[in-house]
Amino acid sequence: MKIIEGTTDFALPEKSAVAIGKFDGIHLGHQKLLSQLTAQKAQGLLATVFTFDTQASAFFGGEEKELTTKAEKRAAFEQLGIDVLIEFPLNSKTAATAPEIFVESYLAKRMRAAYICAGPDLSFGKGGAGDFNLLSRYADRFGYCTELIEKVRVDGEEVSSTRVREAVRLGNMEEVRRMLGRAYSAEGIVEHGKKLGRTLGMPTANLMPEEDKLLPPNGVYHTQVRFGGTECVYRGISNVGCKPTVSEENRLGIETYLYDFAGDLYGREITVEFLSFRRPEQKFDSIEALRRQIAADIAAGREDS
Repeated sequence: MKIIEGTTDFALPEKSAVAIGKFDGIHLGHQKLLSQLTAQKAQGLLATVFTFDTQASAFFGGEEKELTTKAEKRAAFEQLGIDVLIEFPLNSKTAATAPEIFVESYLAKRMRAAYICAGPDLSFGKGGAGDFNLLSRYADRFGYCTELIEKVRVDGEEVSSTRVREAVRLGNMEEVRRMLGRAYSAEGIVEHGKKLGRTLGMPTANLMPEEDKLLPPNGVYHTQVRFGGTECVYRGISNVGCKPTVSEENRLGIETYLYDFAGDLYGREITVEFLSFRRPEQKFDSIEALRRQIAADIAAGREDS
């Protein structure tokens, strides 16, 4: 997959099929749209995703946490068969581009779009004034065709990044999984902690996700862990939070005990996938009380695995 980043001056070498959007979460609705996009490769078109190098809502003073980080999006797009990913610079100048100029200068001339697919909530250009109807009005003039991709519904409601985000914030990981078609996850490099789990006979892997990654509420979760994008998976139980019993730091992290694993994970890349919520994070009166609760959590997780 070719990645174009940090520039507004680019040109694709061939005609392309284009999808425009933030794609935060890459949920089932996004996957449906991207499937239609990659189907156009059979017509000789480059499957091209146009998104932004900064989350639009954060740029305009809204949501700052992301369901999927830049690295996670890149990996997902490549796995889904995207040929070209354009991470367009979002700043005061580019945000002020009139939608008609965007269609002519970028879609028609720079991306050589022959096919554009979008959902009914598409918005682009200055003030978000560009939409699917505007794209369609210019189709004949610039020689592309458009396809409207209807929303996907789960549990009777439309799937959206906003709905997924709300479910994550509530810790409803089962609902999140239904909307994503996969477990919600966080990835990173295993770091050295205070080794308290090891002294308690329950060694854990400590992960510090990127700061802009949205995590579920502080608490204990049934999880599974993948190593470096491989198919090697271990069931585990994870704590999201700041470990208030043993630390005064306010650094949010994920601490995971892996079932049936023996080995050294320090410095390795892992992905923690959240399956279900067990209990809120809490501060215990003593290390021994913490040890008993961790042991109970681990036992309960093993019964469910």
